[in-house]
Amino acid sequence: MGFNLRSPLVVSANPLSQKLENIVAMEDSGAGAVVLFSLFEEQIKAEAEKVEQVVQTTSYSFAEAADFFPSLADYPLGAGQYLELIRKAKERVSIPVIASLNGVTPEGWIEYAREIEQAGADGLEINVYFIPADIRLTAQDVEKRYLLIVKMIRDAINIPIAVKLSPYFSSVGNMAQRLSEAGADSLVLFNRFYQPDFDINELKILPNLDLSVPAEIRLPLLWIAVLYGRIPVSLAATTGVYGARELIKYLLAGADVGMCASSLLRHGISWIKEILRHLEVYMDEMEFNSVESFKGSMSQQHISDPSAYERSNYIQIVEHEAWR
Repeated sequence: MGFNLRSPLVVSANPLSQKLENIVAMEDSGAGAVVLFSLFEEQIKAEAEKVEQVVQTTSYSFAEAADFFPSLADYPLGAGQYLELIRKAKERVSIPVIASLNGVTPEGWIEYAREIEQAGADGLEINVYFIPADIRLTAQDVEKRYLLIVKMIRDAINIPIAVKLSPYFSSVGNMAQRLSEAGADSLVLFNRFYQPDFDINELKILPNLDLSVPAEIRLPLLWIAVLYGRIPVSLAATTGVYGARELIKYLLAGADVGMCASSLLRHGISWIKEILRHLEVYMDEMEFNSVESFKGSMSQQHISDPSAYERSNYIQIVEHEAWR
């Protein structure tokens, strides 16, 4: 996103950033930047009917859907308070403070994106939380929605834009390229869509949140390794950064930063120090003098057998498992 960060570990959007003192603690612990908790379109959009119309075309159109996303009364901070938090955070910390908007329609964000920029945010993360459960929607319809949102926000603000990318596009690489052309400065791989669970006795939808685990890094790892060096945007890896091991793997694949939240919710903000300490130990052992010296060294462009990321590696895995 054009930032010169003190470390490659960025705090991703999560409830801990609702408090100013936590943001300060994140900087003190060594975070390179902080993405604030997401502000939902439903909080800032006056024409709620438009949101309802879009929601009706997604997988949340069934009867218990209202229980899955929080009601407006459940949001901890309103839109005005969100702007004030940005202002206060910029007064207290020197690391980049990146706002996060979560929504589904282009019209829901534009004016507030401008207000976020005016409040002093260093960047904006766009989280298009859209599940196209309406079978009438084509792949082109879904892609156009993402691209239109990015273009409209790019035209409205000057600060860097990061797009939290879905892993469910039929051609992730092509979509990444088009988002770059639409104005994205960074891509965050990948957005975790929280699927509902069922209470089989009460017959209700359960809006459970499962924190990410290290095993979930495989899909982002694959696509970061494939995209590295091929599109002119920075790449941020999110999901599964439990410790230094996952962060190192993401950096080797070509990520500019690894983003964490779940591990901080489990262990506290000071866990950032542990991750970075183990990263430094690894770099000393491997005689890497900087993150740049090994970033992308395991990407598809740099390994001796690029087909390892494609079908031939699948065949080798199947043969190996059959032999065992």
